[in-house]
Amino acid sequence: MPLKSVIPGRRKAASPESINTELSRLKRTGRDSAVRVHGFRAWPFGPSRNDRVWVWAVVNVIALSAVAVAYFALPGPALERSRHLSGLVLARDGSILRGFLSADGKWRLTAIADSVDPLYRKMLLAAEDQRFATHPGIDALAVLRAFGQLASHGRIVSGASTLSMQVVRLLERRPRSLAAKAVEAAEALSLERHLAKNAILGLYLTLAPFGGNLEGVRAASLAYFGKEPRHLSPGEAALLVALPRAPERLRPDRHPEAARQARDAVLARMREKGVISEQVLLEARAEPVPQHRLALPFHAVHLARALRNDMPDAAAQRTTIDPLLQRQLEALLRREAANLDPQATLAALVVNNRERRVVAYVGNAEFDSAERHGTLDMARAVRSPGSALKPFIYAMAFDRLIIHPETVLEDRPRHFGDYAPTDFDGRFLGAVSAAEALQYSLNVPAVAVLDRLGPSRFTAALGAAGVQLRLPAPTADPGLAIALGGAGISLSDLATLYAALAHDGAVAPLRFRADDPPARETAIFGARAASYIGDILRDAPPPPGVPPAELRRRPLAVKTGTSYGFRDFWAIGYDAQVT
Repeated sequence: MPLKSVIPGRRKAASPESINTELSRLKRTGRDSAVRVHGFRAWPFGPSRNDRVWVWAVVNVIALSAVAVAYFALPGPALERSRHLSGLVLARDGSILRGFLSADGKWRLTAIADSVDPLYRKMLLAAEDQRFATHPGIDALAVLRAFGQLASHGRIVSGASTLSMQVVRLLERRPRSLAAKAVEAAEALSLERHLAKNAILGLYLTLAPFGGNLEGVRAASLAYFGKEPRHLSPGEAALLVALPRAPERLRPDRHPEAARQARDAVLARMREKGVISEQVLLEARAEPVPQHRLALPFHAVHLARALRNDMPDAAAQRTTIDPLLQRQLEALLRREAANLDPQATLAALVVNNRERRVVAYVGNAEFDSAERHGTLDMARAVRSPGSALKPFIYAMAFDRLIIHPETVLEDRPRHFGDYAPTDFDGRFLGAVSAAEALQYSLNVPAVAVLDRLGPSRFTAALGAAGVQLRLPAPTADPGLAIALGGAGISLSDLATLYAALAHDGAVAPLRFRADDPPARETAIFGARAASYIGDILRDAPPPPGVPPAELRRRPLAVKTGTSYGFRDFWAIGYDAQVT
């Protein structure tokens, strides 16, 4: 009995003899372009739909076989891109003070699974990879489903990419092709071998695109909702699930209606899967879609820049800044700056004296003001301190028994060589005690005390403690004008000195980072001298504009200073807790 050949996909089979006979006839007549011979068809214009399905299935079987072979051969995707993050400077509670773009210009912030809203995690897995917790990197059931849909519809209806495969694609960008898909699948298997599920999810939460230069759920949540993704509404969570599918087409700040439709589609699917209730669905659909992108946090900007420049490769640096106090101080200085000349500005520090931690730092009242030179960090700029150094001249003199607070000093016109200081108001009080001379910030007595102490001795003591005064000429010898602001110092260094008054005269560097260890202390005078200065300054007249009742409510030792030419005005207050 002759053998017959059965062609898949055709009802009627043809014998080899009949096929050969028919082909010979067609060749003789020249009709060999597109023919059917008892169920067999040539392919001059491409295969039929069923033929394509079979070819696709065979190719995928081959690809999956290659994946299985490569399972142990491939080392896994390179993780370098996940390490190229935006630099963050954080407050002491971990909230963001200021961020810096990554090297490739992205807002890419580290996120971990436990730092995002549980509902968002549940929605993400339900929408993108419902068997994420159990599959090894490739979801076999999703692959079979995709093949079945392809066979029945003749086109790709849904993909089979897992979150692990998406992470591979985010780590190493490749052209979309079957070969690339096979490599992604193999590397996803390898990724699962090397990393825990939460670590893989963290990579997705860090690298997923959300439109523009936003990458990762933290950057997206801050830019679109103005908050960290720890607490999201159902509508917000659904929007963040939808955006990575088409981040540019669905950007809510450019295409709010498309973003709303995508969000609502996710919500509807979550309702079908039982992730949310009908009531939650209705409420979430009523939530507005953000139509503007918000700026990321921008506080303590000058300090953040200095720390970033000091450690440019650090992904995150936690400071000692109290975020609430920082915002209050920034608002206060903005209000005060509004009453000044357009080119004038302010800077301020607040120091926790017990640990010498800087808890608030404003380097300039208006960072974005060109008139006020807002980018200039006035807290580190060297300026003339006026009379603000007088307490330390008196303290060293008390400590070395040169004078006592009750020592009588003369406030009269006097020459010290060719130097003849005068008082601020041009009047002289005559004989006064050392305590009164400091309380009223009299100039001639302060210069007289420095003359007896020695300006070189004074500057050397400060220098030994790490505070360098800037003289008008680097090679010049310190002069008596130091008592009245004739040498420069920064606000940061001046705060360092005043914090020492709360530490019995022991100077140590201020601490700006949370992990800065306590530094070695250097005593420039003793506890008794520091106590004398505190008592004297607490009884001093309040600075201009400060009602006496304010200082009675919280007794502070206060000192002011006015620089040469009235360019700078200083005000320093301290007690045992704060400077």
